[in-house]
Amino acid sequence: MEYLDFELPIKELEAQLQKCEIIGTESEVDVSETCKQIEKKLIATKTEIYKNLTPWQRVQMSRHPNRPYTLDYVKALCGESFLELHGDRNVKDDKAMIGGLGKIGDQTFMLIGQQKGYNTKTRQYRNFGMANPEGYRKALRLMKSAEKFGIPVVTLIDTPGAYPGLEAEERGQGEAIARNILEMTRLKVPIITVIIGEGASGGALGIGVGDKVLMLENTWYSVISPESCSSILWRSWEYKEQAADALKLTANDMKKMKLVDLIVKEPIGGAHSDRETTFATVREAILKSYDEFKNLSPKELVKNRMEKYLNMGVFKG
Repeated sequence: MEYLDFELPIKELEAQLQKCEIIGTESEVDVSETCKQIEKKLIATKTEIYKNLTPWQRVQMSRHPNRPYTLDYVKALCGESFLELHGDRNVKDDKAMIGGLGKIGDQTFMLIGQQKGYNTKTRQYRNFGMANPEGYRKALRLMKSAEKFGIPVVTLIDTPGAYPGLEAEERGQGEAIARNILEMTRLKVPIITVIIGEGASGGALGIGVGDKVLMLENTWYSVISPESCSSILWRSWEYKEQAADALKLTANDMKKMKLVDLIVKEPIGGAHSDRETTFATVREAILKSYDEFKNLSPKELVKNRMEKYLNMGVFKG
């Protein structure tokens, strides 16, 4: 188990509890009362820490190395029914963007999302969850296939941004993301978007236009990361915490500004602390969201989606 800086008091109490339990099993000393007191203190400490997380701490939580990624959700939600589909039919198969058909309950969905790696080798293989233009074109190809067969779409967002390399720009990174945003606004099937980790920049927006946008409690969604914002404004990464505050990137901020529709609660300690509960909560939220849109006609869906995004922001004529 890995701990973040602000989680160190929890680490100490868990170590104490473990030692107490070992003493209880290896000796005849009755330590049950002591263990109960430590447990009580541990619960109180966890509640206090996770109740008062700063925006920067939520950013750290969204990047926790034990946090479940897109394929973890897909496996938990769809099980063996998931069939991954590959390639953009133009350049290649982008490993940072995964997609395919799967059943959640009795309903088939087209699931699309960014996938990060679990270790150095898989992070390189997945390009750290940063998709190239072919990744966004693959996502669009799958969405258009879903539209053709009347299958609803679920997108899972977890990316530090679209890949900013020279080759990506040469192959039209900006155009690919812009095309996805345009096509998603007029897709004739329901789109449910879930932000499960980092939601950074156009990399997130490229699969982020949804009839219902759900955001897990300890995630962030912003045009720029706190580190990049700090380096632009202060010429240093040292002000990333201030930048996180100023960017208003937390789930509560997004909900307040009506940029997302629903905050999905995480277990105390984050999504990684109790994966099964997290998966069950996300599953329920997706199916409930789909029920809201499944009886709407394609014309109504597109009209409502367009109005939703046109109502965002302030315009002066």
